[in-house]
Amino acid sequence: METADHEVLRTAIDWLTAGETVYLATVAKTFGSSPRPPGSLAALVASGRFVGSVSGGCMEADLVARLRDDRLPQKFPALITYGVTQEEAHRFGLPCGGKLELVLERLVSTAPLKNILEKIDARQLAIRQLCLDTGEANLHPASAHEEFSCDGKFMRKLFGPGWRLLLIGAGQLSRFVAQMGMALDYEVIVCEPREELASLWHVDGAIINKSMPDDAVRLLADMCSAVLALTHDPKLDDMALLEALESPAFYVGALGSHANNDKRRTRLATLGVTPENLARLHGPVGLAIGSKTPAEIAVAVLAGVTAARHGIALEAKPEQEPAQLQVSG
Repeated sequence: METADHEVLRTAIDWLTAGETVYLATVAKTFGSSPRPPGSLAALVASGRFVGSVSGGCMEADLVARLRDDRLPQKFPALITYGVTQEEAHRFGLPCGGKLELVLERLVSTAPLKNILEKIDARQLAIRQLCLDTGEANLHPASAHEEFSCDGKFMRKLFGPGWRLLLIGAGQLSRFVAQMGMALDYEVIVCEPREELASLWHVDGAIINKSMPDDAVRLLADMCSAVLALTHDPKLDDMALLEALESPAFYVGALGSHANNDKRRTRLATLGVTPENLARLHGPVGLAIGSKTPAEIAVAVLAGVTAARHGIALEAKPEQEPAQLQVSG
């Protein structure tokens, strides 16, 4: 699944190749409420076209107007501030006195953008560091936990592949998790080696993979992936978890009660999974929100994944055990 950053970079390359002068705007800092978080991107050209978003449209249109009227700064990168006055905040839709700073660059070559896309297409992470004094930009290796930063001297933005959900099992719960996951911009891959269930999978946009779970996890689970074992079949779930707990996946979860997950941890330990890796297992999967129906449980599961994705440690307490579907698929 193509990310918003991916779309901005590809479109900027197309515009540069067509001979357009292209500008790249990045949200550097926000104060109070703001439409888009730091690190958000938009590219624009004098014809009035833009792609991506730093505000939802108002500021992009203002930048295009400045470009057409030759009112952009003469030196790049340039820092542009919006929302300083109450009138500006109202004009640009910044609620409650919100304010944000944009870094505006003039792009001159497709090569640096193509280098970033090569990293993304290879599902690798990279930090683009921009010197705000000279405009020099370089790519550096990165980890999934690095965050966007702008300290007045350098702006560092993480680029990488889109988020992925690898679901083990094509049962009823997986259908809800897949639909909600795609709404959250995850690429969803469903591993289902059981032909009778794989043949019944009909969720548009979610990819069915008929490999054995360990093979699928070994091939697909990376630092931007969450692996969810949802079959309630220990033979399949344990195969997936053996690989997932040793993979770079940022979240590994398994359906089932606390008692069933305790048994699962014992089985995995006898198969050689280390205590450190066992500690990575979220079982029962998801947050304890009193969920009962498959849709509610899917909400709880994705809430847990979302918390982990944002580095927030939230664990269900034993006395608040989330409902878990007792299904065969």
